Amino acid sequence: MELPLSYTLFTPAVATSPKVCRDFVRSMLEPLGLGELADTAALCTSELVTYVHRYAEGDVHLRAAIDPTHVRVAVYDGSTRLPSPRRASAGDDGGRGLFLVTALSDVCGVTPTEQGKGVWFQLNRR
Repeated sequence: MELPLSYTLFTPAVATSPKVCRDFVRSMLEPLGLGELADTAALCTSELVTYVHRYAEGDVHLRAAIDPTHVRVAVYDGSTRLPSPRRASAGDDGGRGLFLVTALSDVCGVTPTEQGKGVWFQLNRR
């Protein structure tokens, strides 16, 4: 297998999109022998796609790249509004996604685009 590899998925920003994207990322990593990253990548992907479904606009454009040293997943949407992490209280049923991505990934960030933005995370290969 010659690296880097790149995968792309487009999906509408609907309630089922987090699962579709989560399964896509998992099915991409496991056959490549990167199963140790699959659970973390799937969870972080799900959180980013859920954000698009709930707060952003436009469809979900997921891009995943596998490099010799890391895996990077970016979720693009059509909103220029940047995500803003907030402190969720114990009774809140949301508001923890960006904190989870920050805590679980090796690095993450936001990249503005002409059409909106991309929120991404990176997991280093061990």
